[in-house]
Amino acid sequence: METYLGLDFGGTKLLIGEVDTDGNILASKRYTTGYVNQQSAVDIIKSSLCDYLRTVGCGDRRPSAIGIGMIGRVDSEAGQWLQIDLDRSQPIELAYEITKTFGMPCYLSNDVKSATAAEQLWGYGRISDNFIYINIGTGIAAGTVVNGRITRGSHFNAGEVGHTQVGISTGVKCCCGRTDCVEAIASGIGFDLCARMLRPHYPDSALEVPELGSVRVDVRRIYELARKNDSLCGLLVDNAARGIANLIMNLVRVTDPDTVVLGGGIVSDPMMFNSIIMRLHKHTMRFVTNGVVLTRLNPANIGLLGAAAVAMNAKSVMA
Repeated sequence: METYLGLDFGGTKLLIGEVDTDGNILASKRYTTGYVNQQSAVDIIKSSLCDYLRTVGCGDRRPSAIGIGMIGRVDSEAGQWLQIDLDRSQPIELAYEITKTFGMPCYLSNDVKSATAAEQLWGYGRISDNFIYINIGTGIAAGTVVNGRITRGSHFNAGEVGHTQVGISTGVKCCCGRTDCVEAIASGIGFDLCARMLRPHYPDSALEVPELGSVRVDVRRIYELARKNDSLCGLLVDNAARGIANLIMNLVRVTDPDTVVLGGGIVSDPMMFNSIIMRLHKHTMRFVTNGVVLTRLNPANIGLLGAAAVAMNAKSVMA
C-alpha cells in the first residue's frame, strides 16, 4: 500500500499523519506550536516529525514522500518557505532540509492551496475542473482552480481574498492597513475585532468579551446568542454573512467557476451557511451550476489531507 506523510502547519498547531492514495488517514498526531518565527517553526517541524516516527510510526511501510502545507507564502517549485507574514519573513530551503534529515522527498505548499489540492483529489474536484475553494476560519483565503490547475501567482500570493472590501461599512481596521476587509469582519479574527469595537454600543448584549490579548471572542457563543435574538450577535452574524456572500459573488465574476466550495469552522454552522446562501443573487450566480457547497472533507483534517495531496501530486508529476 502506497502512503504519504502529511504535515499541516498552522498558526497554533502542527498535525502530522499518514495518508493513503484514497485519502484515508491511517494515523495522526497533533502538536502545539504557538506564535513562532520561521526558524523556530522549522525546529518544531523536525522535532515533531521525529517524535511522530518514533511514537506512532508507519508500521512496516515506508511512505513515498512527505508533504507540508503551511501558512504564508511558499515557492513550491523551489521548495522554499518564504514568509509567514511581514514580521516573519525569512526564506528557508525547507523541502531540502526535511529531505536531507529524513531521507524522503519532501514537497511544500501554502495551507489553503494544499486544502484545494485535497479538494481536487478527494472532494468536488472529482466533478469540476473549475472551482473555488474558500477557507473561512481564523482568516480568509481561497484556492482557485482554472482548467484543472491551481492559481499561484507571480509571488506565490494568489488567493489572499480576505484583504478585499465587500461593501460592509464598520470602520474596523485590518492588519493589512485598510479598513473593512472581509477578513476583518467575517473570519474568527474579524468576529473578535468587530465584537470588541461594537460591544460598548450594546450594553444589553450577553456576549462575553475576554480581556484583550488573552483569547478571542468565541464565535460559537456569538452564534448561540444570535439564535436567541441578541442584537449585537445578530448584527455580527448579519455583517459576516453579507460580507462572505459579496466575496463569493465578486470571485465568481473573475474566474467563472461552476462550483464554489466553502470550508472552515465559521461556515460549518448551518445558520451561517444558510444566511450566506440567502444573500447570493441568482443572476450573479447563474453560471455556478454545481452551486455553493460545504466541503465534504472533514474541516479538522482537510489541511492534513492537503499536505499529503501535495506530495502525491508532486510524485506523480516526477514519475
